[in-house]
Amino acid sequence: MIQLKTPHEIEQMREACRISAGALAEAGKYMQPGVTTKEIDHAVHKYIVSMGAKPNFLGYAGYPGSACISINNQVIHGIPSSRVVLKEGDIVSVDTGAYYNGFNGDNAYTFAVGKISPEAEQLLKVTQECLYKAIDAARVGNRIGDIGYACQSHAEKFGYGVVRTYVGHGVGRKLHEDPEVPNYGKPGRGVRLAAGMTLAIEPMINLVGEDVVTLEDGWTVETVSGSISAHFEHSIVVTESDPIILTRI
Repeated sequence: MIQLKTPHEIEQMREACRISAGALAEAGKYMQPGVTTKEIDHAVHKYIVSMGAKPNFLGYAGYPGSACISINNQVIHGIPSSRVVLKEGDIVSVDTGAYYNGFNGDNAYTFAVGKISPEAEQLLKVTQECLYKAIDAARVGNRIGDIGYACQSHAEKFGYGVVRTYVGHGVGRKLHEDPEVPNYGKPGRGVRLAAGMTLAIEPMINLVGEDVVTLEDGWTVETVSGSISAHFEHSIVVTESDPIILTRI
């Protein structure tokens, strides 16, 4: 069931989203060669706790980290490790979330480590454009399919693969709420959008092919093609006018 949020609830949720965004910004400070993904995870955890919140990923369905940190051909859910060290040219997708005062925030960003290849640079640019085009489609009277179409149509102009196995979602008192928000779709199809819907919109775009596989650790998702992948995410609220990004610093 979709939970429409009241103006008061949205203000409460805004704080959780502000902390989530701050944690993501903190992770960005560590994007340099020689840093381990465990160090990044520790920094995210420390920041969220210092704000009086809880990392909502930690322990979620048994997940062992406070952030999901996925490198290069890893799409999502990469487990932080002291054995994984960043190197020049990597792209690193970091997904963070905070639980505060009964509400959740959720956001992600794909960072560049030093100088990256032109094809990686373009993938990051286009995936971020997909995110904002999808957000712009999140308007009262539109449907979920309009959000997905805005993302898919832009990505496919560049020949990229839109991940279909994993999708965005509602977010609020629970980290994952109804409705699902695919990054693909047909205009005018799906749930009609209404004011008070709070959604986590999160394009996951592969350089080559849409297919993904989950590794033996049960979490890390990689591209089947072996190509790099980018992931950007904001938590937003649908309003009577423009959509509002709650996880913007």
